[in-house]
Amino acid sequence: MSVGDAEDEAMAIVHSLRALTVDLNVAVSGFANKYKMHSTDVRALICLLDAERSDTPATPGWLGAQLGINSASVTALVDRMVKAGHVARERDSADRRRVLLQVTPSAVTLGESYFGPLISRAVSTLGNFTATERATIASFIAAMRADVERTRVDREPSR
Repeated sequence: MSVGDAEDEAMAIVHSLRALTVDLNVAVSGFANKYKMHSTDVRALICLLDAERSDTPATPGWLGAQLGINSASVTALVDRMVKAGHVARERDSADRRRVLLQVTPSAVTLGESYFGPLISRAVSTLGNFTATERATIASFIAAMRADVERTRVDREPSR
């Protein structure tokens, strides 16, 4: 394969990845619309679920950093989500001054009912690949996430 062909193939993958991102954003918007939520609220729920899976303490400050929003916006978001019953605030047992955020079981149920079929299809599709291919896919996704983070950091104004 020539250099030009490899670049064309890489760009085709980048374009497919962009299209997948748009498709997933449409799914998130559909969920947000169905349950009368802001799209940022859905992103917050995803961040909080990921934090729970990785045993990361999810504080309002942490959530704001994940979403790229200021503390006033985080407060409004968390207040809105608590009022809707999607998130609970709990005091950290190790440091009572610190507030931790958790997704409520009812919000988990909403997410599973809406996104469950898509997740099942993704798991099924991954079953069509060998373990080596799945490892390559996982490696590519991890590298892309790192590239996105590096690009985000590069764009931040220097302090």
